Amino acid sequence: MTSPEPVHKPENTAVRASLELLYNVSRELTQALDMRTVLQRVVFLAMRTTGAISGSIIVLDDTGKPIESAIITGAQIHDHTTQRLRATLERGLAGWVVRNRQAVLIADTSLDDRWMARQYESDEKPGAKSAVSAPLWVRDRLVGVMTLVHPQPSFFTSEHLALVQAIADQAGIAVLNARLYTESQHRARVMTALTESAKIITASLNLEEVLQRIIEQASQALRVEAAALALTDAEGHSLVFSAATGWLIPTDLSTPLRLGKSVSGWVADEGRGVILADVRRDPRFDPEIGQRTGIEARSMACAPVLYRGQTIGVIETINPIEGQYDPDALIVLTGIGSLAGTAIRHAQLFQRLQAAHESYRELFEDSIDPILITDWKGNIAKANRQAVRLTDYGKDALRRMNIRQLHTIDEEEVGVTFEKLTPEKTVSYESLMRVREKADVPVQVYVRPALIEEVSHIQWIFRDLTERKNLDTLREDLTSMIYHDLRSPLANVVSSLDVLDTILTLEENPGVRSMLDIAIRSVERIQRLTNSLLDINRLEAGQPIANLEPFGPEELVNDAMETVRPVAEGKQQTITAEIASGLPAVMVDADMIRRVLTNLLENAVKFTPNQGKIAIGAEPDDGWVRLWVQDNGPGIPAVERERIFDKFTRLNASGAPKGFGLGLAYCRLAVEGHGGQIWVESNPDGGARFIFTLPVAHR
Repeated sequence: MTSPEPVHKPENTAVRASLELLYNVSRELTQALDMRTVLQRVVFLAMRTTGAISGSIIVLDDTGKPIESAIITGAQIHDHTTQRLRATLERGLAGWVVRNRQAVLIADTSLDDRWMARQYESDEKPGAKSAVSAPLWVRDRLVGVMTLVHPQPSFFTSEHLALVQAIADQAGIAVLNARLYTESQHRARVMTALTESAKIITASLNLEEVLQRIIEQASQALRVEAAALALTDAEGHSLVFSAATGWLIPTDLSTPLRLGKSVSGWVADEGRGVILADVRRDPRFDPEIGQRTGIEARSMACAPVLYRGQTIGVIETINPIEGQYDPDALIVLTGIGSLAGTAIRHAQLFQRLQAAHESYRELFEDSIDPILITDWKGNIAKANRQAVRLTDYGKDALRRMNIRQLHTIDEEEVGVTFEKLTPEKTVSYESLMRVREKADVPVQVYVRPALIEEVSHIQWIFRDLTERKNLDTLREDLTSMIYHDLRSPLANVVSSLDVLDTILTLEENPGVRSMLDIAIRSVERIQRLTNSLLDINRLEAGQPIANLEPFGPEELVNDAMETVRPVAEGKQQTITAEIASGLPAVMVDADMIRRVLTNLLENAVKFTPNQGKIAIGAEPDDGWVRLWVQDNGPGIPAVERERIFDKFTRLNASGAPKGFGLGLAYCRLAVEGHGGQIWVESNPDGGARFIFTLPVAHR
């Protein structure tokens, strides 16, 4: 007996059909990873399975923002749909599904407020429709929403709703995988673009080349018609275009662009990038860009050029060749901007460093003084043209020599191993330069440490003293000649005046007496000058003062005042003495110190205006006697107070009396020869006070 045939129930057939459908859906969807391909397959499968006439799918990121979509009407696939579906996601049926996290069936869309007309539908078929929408879930992650539409109301049933939800559940994994794959591809493209840009941009330190490479990389990475780079000016108030590519009109790139008056200005102010899909709808867009570039801008992207968090410029790109910017365009452009900031700053610093090096080389080579650069062992590393000329050695020969071979180093000043040299001080001393096959050349040496190309060296500057030494010798010879040639006739004049003075004492003739007094004073002045010249030579030669004896300071002061009084009275000047009582005697050559005081008083008379006041004084000073002469003339500048005691030094002040510059030099040598000191101070009320000290005579 045979068993009866099994009875196939309708519901078993339906279940099997559903499983086959889901299996086919899963198999077909897992064969692709490209986002757009996956979305189109999902919509096509859903439409074919349910009989829908049109359908859409929106992919969401983890924050719920739409990142990709697909719209199909009949057999037509629509392009650039994501922006068009934003309104649907915000106010339409898809948005309701996302917010409520559940599928929905609308039998008649004209009777449901959740439905809104969508841009992909034809305006020729308005009216009631049937719609079904379901969320795409992967575990607890909402990755998208799918909506199907049929022009016949009540076309979809609850079975359709369940079927659409089942398809959506299967499609969720495929959509998520495609989304993750797309994101990884985007990140890979961004990293590849930035890596390639970094390699190309940083391959040069030439500023112009770096700027051009930046805009070329931006243009290639974003595939645009034109690109430009502008840098902020020194004050940060405007942008100046520094490089451009793709501009159809030759433009003066140095023309400044005020901040806040364009998209680039806004980006520079805000420090963040922006993409304008349609520039005509954005108030930040400057229509004059067409006049500047010759390009009709449709869309543009702009990003700041950043260096250490500060905006130093902007990169501007215009019109993507493919019609719109990629989703990762702003990320790429912003990354290029960050790379550009570092590359530009490095190129600018290198340019400044090169300019500084060039300036140093020019100063080094064109210096009027010979300069040698050595290491800390004294080995010569560099020599300028003047050093070659002075030493008569070639540069190659000098670089094989040590600084000690060229001159005698003052080890008291610089140290045996140059250990006394410090960056804060330049050491100076005189020496002789040993010139090849010629006589030694007197030089003034200036030596100090110097950092050259980040390495510590020693810089030696030599100033040729040949002319100065010759002049000094000439002065000495002239001084000696004057002294020796004047000495004999001057003695005869003095003797004759003494005879005349004796004769005139027997006669009363005021006019002749006055003329004789003038002649005697003039001769005495010449005698003081010649004696001072002789003393200067002796003191400079190191000869000690022989005629030392105790002498009263008051008498020395009175003698000097009497000598100078006639000249002071001629200028209606008053000389007063301020001598402390009970002053001890000083151990001096009275004639020499008398001439010191006379020189100081004569200078005071010269520099004090008519009817002015001059004071001379003496006071004890802890084992010394301090003497001083005060005038109320113009005073002596601080920078001149040391050198005025040098030979042949005169003040350069306008209207200053002329002289040989020997009087104060004699005063210094005479006072120091007695063991004392001499200096000058400024008077708060004007004028100068010359002060010197003399030793007390011990009984």
